[in-house]
Amino acid sequence: MRRWNGWGDDTIEYPLPATAAGYLAERIGIGDTAQDANLENVLKDVPASQLPDHALVTTEPFERLKHARGQSLPDWVALKTGKIGAYPDGVAFPSGDEDVRQLMQYVENCQGNLIAFGGGTSVVGHINPGQSANPVLCVDLSHMNKLLDLDTVSHLATIEAGTSGPEIERQLSQHGFTLGHFPQSFELSTLGGWIATRSSGQQSYYYGRIEDLFAGGHLESPAGSLDLPPLPASAAGPDLRQLLLGSEGRFGVLTRAVVRVCPIPQFEAFYGVFFHNWQDGMDAVRQIAQERLPVSMARLSNPQETETTLILSGKTRLVNWVGRGLRLLKYGSEKCLLIYGITGDEENCKEVRDWVGEVIRHTRGLDTGKMAGRAWQKSRFLSPYLRNSLWSAGYAIDTLETALPWSKLPAAAEAIPHAIQGCQENASERVLVLCHLSHIYNDGASIYITYLFRRMQDPEHTLHLWKEMKAAASQTILRFGGTISHQHGVGNDHKPYLGTEKGTVGIEILRNICRSFDPNGILNPGKLVD
Repeated sequence: MRRWNGWGDDTIEYPLPATAAGYLAERIGIGDTAQDANLENVLKDVPASQLPDHALVTTEPFERLKHARGQSLPDWVALKTGKIGAYPDGVAFPSGDEDVRQLMQYVENCQGNLIAFGGGTSVVGHINPGQSANPVLCVDLSHMNKLLDLDTVSHLATIEAGTSGPEIERQLSQHGFTLGHFPQSFELSTLGGWIATRSSGQQSYYYGRIEDLFAGGHLESPAGSLDLPPLPASAAGPDLRQLLLGSEGRFGVLTRAVVRVCPIPQFEAFYGVFFHNWQDGMDAVRQIAQERLPVSMARLSNPQETETTLILSGKTRLVNWVGRGLRLLKYGSEKCLLIYGITGDEENCKEVRDWVGEVIRHTRGLDTGKMAGRAWQKSRFLSPYLRNSLWSAGYAIDTLETALPWSKLPAAAEAIPHAIQGCQENASERVLVLCHLSHIYNDGASIYITYLFRRMQDPEHTLHLWKEMKAAASQTILRFGGTISHQHGVGNDHKPYLGTEKGTVGIEILRNICRSFDPNGILNPGKLVD
């Protein structure tokens, strides 16, 4: 069963190794381990629903609780303390387009609001009901989870929007195909959610980001239905698909999508490389991108993330053995770990491995083979479960990310962690900030930041510290001209910074598009624009 106030399946644990607990206590101190709120008591606080009866709508308190919050740090504080705030007044589970149309009319009639719900994995507040007098209906698309059509000649699949990552891959693999979209939230997130937030999978360099995979689909909106044909290319005016990508449920409910799929690759492997320092590693991944070497992914951890990742693995003897070997080879405390993948035809993959090997040698890297790559591959979708263990041990964890041109990237990758650490120092607190580059492009890369800090005895204090760090990091990102979000979308948390990126005219264009699709403003109000 899925956890109601944490990450993932409640039968899966990712214990915090004793060595890691000691490391965190030494680096940032010991956090508060107050017990979580009791589910039974939380359910007693769910208010009465304002929605009239409807055959497709349940007002059962537990369903409303499960759909009240996502996975952002404020959501965790709310769920762990039981101070949820706003709840949806009801939850519906449509089975098709007609149900969605019916629910939109129902919400219009009762002057309410409608929030489309995929996997509930948003880390920036996409699905949270606002503080409004209007009744709110959450439309959960999880019953719309089927592969409807597969064109094996054109490599196009029509899939319902509520289908989760594992279910997409299971259904496609029966026919020898894959979508290849693997965000860290893969276990729970859905196709519709990926499109609505412009998601990027871990191997996007090979398979493409979701905007590359999204070929067409069907949208239900208050203004009517919209069909987007899956054309390979078109010069017939602006591409309307781009309106839905990143639209965060403001323009309608995407009920199905046509996506570009490919045959399951013959070969795939992941490798680990150590570099003497961060700059050598950045030079290597930039060269890989600009020489267009067909790797499937490249993730370069800075020295702090490299050290912490090795310690959190819990494999003390192995880590010590690796450390001794690297020291003998003059790899010191500034060493950085690159995980890169090669995917595709086996013969071509051998060639790619040779080409990447040349870059690694040129940048003084040490290729250690598949050991580190296998460890990453094994935990790639398990690592979110560590969040549960860290919270129980007294630590809060959050992530943020951006993308910048290569010329600005080194300075920004140093400044963003410093901004986070600086505001904690002012509060006499310590924070552990980790950084890696991923999703490399010819002209730049994404910077992905993870930061851990102590939970405070007062949950509001924990939330206050988070707000300060998030604001400091976001302002630093904007100062360097980076995007406020490379793959997590906007939601509540990034909305204050969106105007800087889009400009006054851009924000007004978004408002006008909202009015065109949704004249009465019933869909996910407050997201993207007011």
